Amino acid sequence: MPAKTGKQYIERVDNAHSVVWIHGEQVKGKISEHPAFKGVMQSQAALYDMQHDKDKQDYMTYISPTTGERVGTSFLQPKTKEDLEKRRMMIQEWARFNGGMMGRSPDYINSGLMAYGAAAEMFGVQDPIFAENMRNYYEYCRENDLSLTHTLIQPQVNRAVNSAQLPDPYIAARIVKKTSEGVVIRGARLLATQGGITDEIMVFPSTLLKQSDEENPYAFAFCIPNNTPGLKFICRESFDYGRTPFDHPLGSRFEEMDTIVVFDDVTVPWNRVFALGNADICNRAYVESNAQVHMTHQVVSKNVAKTEFILGILQLMVETINIGQFQHVQEKMAEVIIVLETMKALLLASEVNAKVDQWGIMTPDFKPLNVARNYYPRIYPRLIEIMQLLGASGLMAIPTEEDFNSEIRPDLDKYLQAANSDAYNRVRLYRLAWDVCMSAFGSRQTLYERFFFGDPVRMAGALYHWYDKREYVEYVKEFLKQSEKMVTV
Repeated sequence: MPAKTGKQYIERVDNAHSVVWIHGEQVKGKISEHPAFKGVMQSQAALYDMQHDKDKQDYMTYISPTTGERVGTSFLQPKTKEDLEKRRMMIQEWARFNGGMMGRSPDYINSGLMAYGAAAEMFGVQDPIFAENMRNYYEYCRENDLSLTHTLIQPQVNRAVNSAQLPDPYIAARIVKKTSEGVVIRGARLLATQGGITDEIMVFPSTLLKQSDEENPYAFAFCIPNNTPGLKFICRESFDYGRTPFDHPLGSRFEEMDTIVVFDDVTVPWNRVFALGNADICNRAYVESNAQVHMTHQVVSKNVAKTEFILGILQLMVETINIGQFQHVQEKMAEVIIVLETMKALLLASEVNAKVDQWGIMTPDFKPLNVARNYYPRIYPRLIEIMQLLGASGLMAIPTEEDFNSEIRPDLDKYLQAANSDAYNRVRLYRLAWDVCMSAFGSRQTLYERFFFGDPVRMAGALYHWYDKREYVEYVKEFLKQSEKMVTV
């Protein structure tokens, strides 16, 4: 199957009947009809339908090198800077549809998968069959337009010890045994966004494991279908409360859901294993393959669209209630503009300075992307604060669509009108702002952006140690020598 349609996406997930638990009950029947998942699955289906829009097809898809059919651009292994631009256009087309609020749309994992596929030989260091498995899996996903969730994090039981030292060594997912059919995994992982509403799950380690007999059982990389026997997804409370798009314009459409993934002695077939029992290979995979770079490129592209969305909402609020003449408002709006242009500049710089890596893939310059992924988690909460400050009490005066359809409508029309808007459209705008900066959905977005790539302090430390500062040190040393010569003269 080449690039799929939205209908095919929904049918495939429905027919999988993955084990998904939410609000104390297992989902029965079609998951696309469950109140917690209906809205986001319809939104994701719309993304897939864009691949078949004739006006967008040239950048949403490309010709498969093996079948000659059109496949999704998120699987494209870029060979030129033009390919990178094409990937960005595709990523931002999807992101602008959802205001950047779907951080785990399929192009995120696809960006990493295409890098792993190109760097398959890296996995072959442990066993040549693992390299073959990765090449085959990348092609399988590309040709069938698979959607993937992923899980990286071990349960946070006691951060002072490693998983092997917990009361039960099988709290964190680990290898139980190897059989002729595959490797058996038992335990749990966090935190699979879109768990249960995709085709398959990618299970890779995220944090560095110590290379030791204790850690090696927790070191593995594989992908399996979401309906694999013994695999289940446990959801948090849904932030889609079944309200209308007027009442919850974001939560009703883009609630991706986060899940705990439990492996009850799940057998992973040998042809789906990419690394096993080797902490060194697992630790190297993310960086050495450049999956880190390509996934960050996707995220920064998405965050540009998200910041555009926030700027647009804020400016419309400013115009609606006529507050643009106040200097404190202008200052706050300028902050948002600076964030947007900074993110755009960092993204563009990464593409302009891109180079072909050791795997033959045109890879963005990681320096500006690494800065962007450290910068945005710190600045996004400020964007949310600005929306709260400019919205003020207007973010509380937000009656529902039912109120506007009731006999109280004349009061709303009179008392909630704005300088440049009627009451209905003013409230509709402010309910959107509320869903960005105050609702459960919006609060989750803020937490999500804060920790998108991990602990911000560790991220900053990693940037400091990774960034090559030598040429600037030498520059200062040379400057001091010049000063010394001048004094001598």
